[in-house]
Amino acid sequence: MLDEPTFRQSLPEFASTTDYPSFHIQMYLRLGKKMLPESRWQDCLDDGLTLYVAHYLVLYSRERTASETVGPDAVGNVVGVETSKSVDGVSVSMDVGSITFADAGHWNLTTYGIQLYQLAMMFGAGGIQL
Repeated sequence: MLDEPTFRQSLPEFASTTDYPSFHIQMYLRLGKKMLPESRWQDCLDDGLTLYVAHYLVLYSRERTASETVGPDAVGNVVGVETSKSVDGVSVSMDVGSITFADAGHWNLTTYGIQLYQLAMMFGAGGIQL
């Protein structure tokens, strides 16, 4: 069963205990173990849990960054996927429609969530909702 050291080793981008405290990893692991039924995920449960925890850690990190850069008023604000930006006459936009899922909701907010949703649809074919 997935634990914190194995998670951090699997995804070294989450190795920093300062940026990603143990408390948050442990909390998301506990939630993930309740949300992803072992009977359905079988020997791929650790893979699903890894993506589940990573998805929520990225969202946590965005909140922390918003708090540090914008201020406490930015914490908890709902932010979608940025599809265009304009600075000094230069404009950039991205089409995320080809890599997101119409019914995936917040799972579309991170690449980890998109991967988890895709796997959940394969493992969850039938009457299960993530």
